[in-house]
Amino acid sequence: VQLQASGGGLVQAGGSLRLSCAASGQLSSSYVIGWFRQAPGKEREFVAAKRWSGGSAVYADSVKGRFTISRDAAKNTVYLQMNSLKPEDTAVYYCAARSGLIWSYYANENEYVHWGQGTQVTVSS
Repeated sequence: VQLQASGGGLVQAGGSLRLSCAASGQLSSSYVIGWFRQAPGKEREFVAAKRWSGGSAVYADSVKGRFTISRDAAKNTVYLQMNSLKPEDTAVYYCAARSGLIWSYYANENEYVHWGQGTQVTVSS
C-alpha cells in the first residue's frame, strides 16, 4: 500500500482546508488510518484516526471539534477536514496506515507501517 497525501496550503486563521490521503492499494476492513503532524522543532504528534471499516473516529484534544476524519471507500481515500484553523496547527501533515493495528494503539506512530509523504499546512495569524 502506498499513500499519497495532498491538499495542504496557506490559509488565514479561522479558515478551512481539506487534506486527502489516497491509497494505491486496496484497503481491507482491518486497516486503521491515522493522521499525524509535525511542527518545526517539535516531535510528530497524533491528530486523528479511523478504522477503514467505518465506525467512530478519535481525535487529539487539540483538534477535537474542529477536525473531522472521513473516508470514501469508492475512491480509496481518507480525508481530514480542518476547520477553524489556528496558527498552532501549522505543521507538515502525514497520513499513515496499518492492517490489523490494535485499536488502543491508534495514537502510536511506531505502530503504523505505511506513510504518505506529508503535506504542508501553514496558518497565518
